[in-house]
Amino acid sequence: MIFLNILILIIGFAALIKGADLFVDGSASLARIFRVPAMIVGLTIVAMGTSAPELAVSTVAAVEGSNEIAFSNVVGSNIFNILMVLGVCAVVRPIPVDGKVLKKDFAVVTVPTIAMFLLMGGLGLFGGELLRAPMQSVAGTVTRPIALALLVVFIGYIYLLTREAKKSRREEEDSFGFKYTKGKCALLILAGTVLIVAGGQAVVYSAKEIARTLGMTETLIGLTVCSVGTSLPELVTSLVAAKKEETELAVGNVIGSNIFNMMMILGVSASIHPVTVNVASVWDLLILIAITLITWIFALVGKRINRAEGALMVLVYAAVIAFAVIR
Repeated sequence: MIFLNILILIIGFAALIKGADLFVDGSASLARIFRVPAMIVGLTIVAMGTSAPELAVSTVAAVEGSNEIAFSNVVGSNIFNILMVLGVCAVVRPIPVDGKVLKKDFAVVTVPTIAMFLLMGGLGLFGGELLRAPMQSVAGTVTRPIALALLVVFIGYIYLLTREAKKSRREEEDSFGFKYTKGKCALLILAGTVLIVAGGQAVVYSAKEIARTLGMTETLIGLTVCSVGTSLPELVTSLVAAKKEETELAVGNVIGSNIFNMMMILGVSASIHPVTVNVASVWDLLILIAITLITWIFALVGKRINRAEGALMVLVYAAVIAFAVIR
């Protein structure tokens, strides 16, 4: 049985790589046709497309009552996106970060995370009950009112991005011309999305089966196997974008995916079934806040993330996973 899961894993990876290639080509060309900045395309179309696996996994987990997987998948995916996706992309090609992203989008992704940390009793980690509580004990619950608030904020953010896209349309024609027609762009995006979602699901399914065979807990499965598996579309898509010198698309994909994960996916999951959060996941929220702020500082200092910073981010991710396994 394990050999069948390994085969499914390999097929899933292949689908992810091909799907990401098609998706980036279609999205980048569509941005040129409509003269919309690649960053906005990355924050919306690309981010939502590559976050589809997270939506599927967390929603199904919530319906089935697997709260630990539903929440830790979201947090783990965001940690992976920042440290591994941005880190690996920066190693391949230093990533410039737009000033608007530093001022606005980093705040949009950080503030809800801090709010969630506080709502789940995160301050208790600094000397209160949570510091002494077992890792698997319940710390708090993402209730339906909290989920509704997350969804309302997300819809407002998308509305503002749409307005910005209309204002930011470039007046001049793209000097390189349009690579594809609108119809072909739509076809490439659709085909890429199907391959990305199918590949992501295949990877997650096979990886979860292998992990359970090895006796891993649901929290650890969600933080590692599920989050890495569902974030592979972001990694592959951003890597392809970076190699094709579409660095704005790569950055927008990561920031947009994290916003989508924390507000849309968690909002939908908790609307279906309130999601309980254990102490281990509160620690992970604190880690997510810390690495988001550190990455923001990296980008703020030089308006880019260089290769050395990218390599450091990858090493930090290895340390985070080691901590999760040890605890």
